Amino acid sequence: MKILIQTPRIVNTASPFHLKRKNVLINNGRITEIGDKNFQADKVINGDEMILSAGWLDLGAVVGDPGLEHREDLNSITKAAASGGFTALAVMPNTQPAIQTKNEVSYLTQNNDNRLVQIHALAAVTKNCKGEELTDMIDLHEAGAVAFTDGLKSLWHTDVFLKSLQYLQKFKGLLIDHPEDVWLDLFGQMNEGPQSAALGLKGMPRIAEEIAVSRNLKLLEYAGGRLHFSKISSSTSVSLIRAAKKRGLNVSCDITGFQTLLLDSELGSFDTNYKTNPPLREKSDADALLKGLSDGTIDVVCSGHLPVDDESKFLEFDQADFGMINLQTFASQLAQISEEVKIEELILKVAEAPRKLLGLDLPKIDIDEKANLTLFDPNCEWVFSAENNFSKSKNSPWLTKKLKGKAVAVFNNGKLKAEE
Repeated sequence: MKILIQTPRIVNTASPFHLKRKNVLINNGRITEIGDKNFQADKVINGDEMILSAGWLDLGAVVGDPGLEHREDLNSITKAAASGGFTALAVMPNTQPAIQTKNEVSYLTQNNDNRLVQIHALAAVTKNCKGEELTDMIDLHEAGAVAFTDGLKSLWHTDVFLKSLQYLQKFKGLLIDHPEDVWLDLFGQMNEGPQSAALGLKGMPRIAEEIAVSRNLKLLEYAGGRLHFSKISSSTSVSLIRAAKKRGLNVSCDITGFQTLLLDSELGSFDTNYKTNPPLREKSDADALLKGLSDGTIDVVCSGHLPVDDESKFLEFDQADFGMINLQTFASQLAQISEEVKIEELILKVAEAPRKLLGLDLPKIDIDEKANLTLFDPNCEWVFSAENNFSKSKNSPWLTKKLKGKAVAVFNNGKLKAEE
């Protein structure tokens, strides 16, 4: 089937049409024409005021499969991802069992040649993500793992962290860490500050993140290697990483789409959908994250998608699990952030930067190239509802809310998901 996308703005640094508005014709999974002519097609998508980029990749989504399929399985997460604009997911190893053997990597990646949304494995650094004993990372790399992390768990053991950096240099592997001093955050429920004091909740101080960032940067400087910080939230963390980059360290970082938009004041109603780790911080932190996006300190924007079942989420606040689902609502957050940061820069932080970090091929928008694309409409208004939520979980503060900004079509492996 021939599909014509009319006059989208192309945002793809590998393309000769980067930042230009062109008609794009797709036929049987390949881009066959790009230009100003109105090509003949079986289906026409009006892409005026929309952005066409390489398919988005989410760095660090959580799936419950294997072991926690009641929260999310591979089928539900790929449906949610396609609806949200993603053609690839790099998934965390926090499953049961953890992603720590060749078989478990293969289980996630085996159908990638035929999937609309491809799945890449972030394999565990330590066995069962406990932070104590290293996995066989060379074998996991050869099996297809694209990076190494304990996912939602911090690499708390200093010697293990150091040896991980050294070990991964054998194949230029990327170490991803969730920076957190778990002892300082022990029993914490939300950001430590005036709001936590007013609500009577145990706080999670910024210093718990900042100590881990500072320590890990020192270890990176000492040992060498490649280090990526996952989901930073503190203004000081941004400053530390900015300074480390200026010193020439091979460091990168990401934030979630909602971290610049939601503040700890949202927790006044004790809505557990806003309970996340790292926690929602204050406006000064959100402003620092926006500045980090603008000046290039923050490399990647991710969804932070973490499905949680009702029995573990809808409890008294201090008993509820951390996390929110966010694949389908992520595009609306990009639209909001674009009021402060250029939309083209944001698109590159979800379509291209994650692939470069993981060593994956960058899709190219050019004639006779495979169509691995996301079409994003920053002005589309829609409601996220129980009926159009494809996740198995519903821990989202945006359910029933009217949103602005949506990915209206994705293309990959000859397949298409488009809004009617």
